[in-house]
Amino acid sequence: MRSEIENIVDEIKQAISLLRRHLDWDQAVRRLDWLNNKAEDPSLWNDAAEAQKLMRERQQLDDGINGLRRFEQQLNDNIELIELGEEEGDSAIVAEAEEALRQLRGEAAKKQVEAMLSGEADQNDTYLEVHSGAGGTESQDWANMLLRMYTRWAERQGYKVELMEIQDGEEAGIKSATLLVKGHNAYGWLKTESGVHRLVRISPYDSNARRHTSFSSIWVYPVVDESIQIDINESDCRIDTYRSSGAGGQHVNTTDSAVRITHMPSGIVVQCQQERSQHKNRAKAWDMLRARLYEAELKKREEAANAEAASKTDIGWGHQIRSYVLQPYQLVKDLRTGVESSSPGDVLDGELNEFMEAALAHRVSGGADAAVDDLS
Repeated sequence: MRSEIENIVDEIKQAISLLRRHLDWDQAVRRLDWLNNKAEDPSLWNDAAEAQKLMRERQQLDDGINGLRRFEQQLNDNIELIELGEEEGDSAIVAEAEEALRQLRGEAAKKQVEAMLSGEADQNDTYLEVHSGAGGTESQDWANMLLRMYTRWAERQGYKVELMEIQDGEEAGIKSATLLVKGHNAYGWLKTESGVHRLVRISPYDSNARRHTSFSSIWVYPVVDESIQIDINESDCRIDTYRSSGAGGQHVNTTDSAVRITHMPSGIVVQCQQERSQHKNRAKAWDMLRARLYEAELKKREEAANAEAASKTDIGWGHQIRSYVLQPYQLVKDLRTGVESSSPGDVLDGELNEFMEAALAHRVSGGADAAVDDLS
């Protein structure tokens, strides 16, 4: 086989290895055998809801296991065809099998993305919070740029975006904001964006045109659907009401319609000012709190599985996941995967999929963060 085809075969084999590891192959096969036996038990349907849940799991495992087996078989069949064609000098067979392997590589890439977005809550809608760091107007303007970036990304994906809450900066930008992003796999795509984002640029607010470094953080957590039970003791929460900020109608800015809930055991704070009604804002704030507590539980599980100690960190130097340099050169660099873009304007306009896919693949593979130098 020629070098190009050898490389393609290696890529496909790596994809199969990654998919096997993600599926937890041995455990998945045992679980499917158990579910197949369970499906033959008539008493299973005494609890229809539980039976449907098990049957959905059975179908997902069956699709994953048999799909991967077919994938491996196609790879082996085409390798054998190439070897046979080369032995017999049949260039047509070789060319056909090589083209099949190229198509198989494309399918491998699609399957990896599907695997990356198969987590417990990946299909859910998601909340995305933006918080400015230290630095006053500079970081508040940067937070506003990030808010626009993720809004543009979501619109490019065909998602619906709702602004749940926003706190304006003193002079420009925002102190914080919360978006609700609605669409299939919204949380799955955005979940790796949580962390500190660093901007380096010539400040438009500095009369001496000096270069400034600003920090803002992103925090992403999934919307909790009705099938997920999250119990909250209301006595553990403090509820505050306040006047909504930002543009609004006659009622929005003149009454205490905005709601802030503080969950004291965890320190989690959520707030909502989207609706004119305090009652509606309170209901949505409770939903947001349930989502934050659920995300915290998902994070604990992931940390235990990966033996990592990732946590929400200070919004400042040394904690960033991505750097955006606009001056003296132009480059965006992810500090976990090493992925770069020399078009920060496009990235800030919402072209983030390359960064997200790399971060998702990195998470699925279970590897430690790459040794990536930050941009100076």
